[in-house]
Amino acid sequence: MRVLLIEDDVALGEAVRDHVAGGAHAVDWMKTIDTAASALSTTGYGLVLLDLRLPDGSGIALLKDIRARGITTPVIILTAHDQISDRIEGLNSGADDYLVKPFNLGELTARMLAVSRRYDGRPVSLVRIGDLEIDAAERRVSSAGEAIALSGREWAVLDTLSARPGAVVSKAQIEEALYAFGSEIESNTVEVYVSRLRRKLGRDQIATLRGVGYRLGRER
Repeated sequence: MRVLLIEDDVALGEAVRDHVAGGAHAVDWMKTIDTAASALSTTGYGLVLLDLRLPDGSGIALLKDIRARGITTPVIILTAHDQISDRIEGLNSGADDYLVKPFNLGELTARMLAVSRRYDGRPVSLVRIGDLEIDAAERRVSSAGEAIALSGREWAVLDTLSARPGAVVSKAQIEEALYAFGSEIESNTVEVYVSRLRRKLGRDQIATLRGVGYRLGRER
């Protein structure tokens, strides 16, 4: 999925960006409220990681603003504020979860997956489609019990499709999951990775609906 990281601390921002990107997610890193608000206005994100103390204002104010604009993207607050009152304010302002600094990057990953599953309507991380099993939490894929090795971008495509099994996912939605700002988007990239996935998973697992998108598994 595509993640918006809003954090002005360079060392922490680099650590979180690299860790999240290592999980096959595209990451856009913004250091101010102004640039973050612009990104949210023009790009669809699967998740926002939000610091509260930013150079040009409060992360809570940004959170209230995006919720007032009807943006329902899940938000996890990352902050050094550890008072109960701060947590209550963040959650009441529309945050989906709250993580106090310093935090373990493994816990961050687990919380990101849990929040995104709730947002996608997936109460569990395991998706089964015939003999195919996809475990989003462990980033494992198997067919008839045999493990299948995927590259980072292959996994990003499959994860996007498996978030809505049986539903059509557009090419643009898959591109959003693959690329962050500044990345070069080639016209046939999605087709290339879908083709690779078909070779590994089976040609019948992913259907192409010309001019519409792609579907994993049978139609809902």
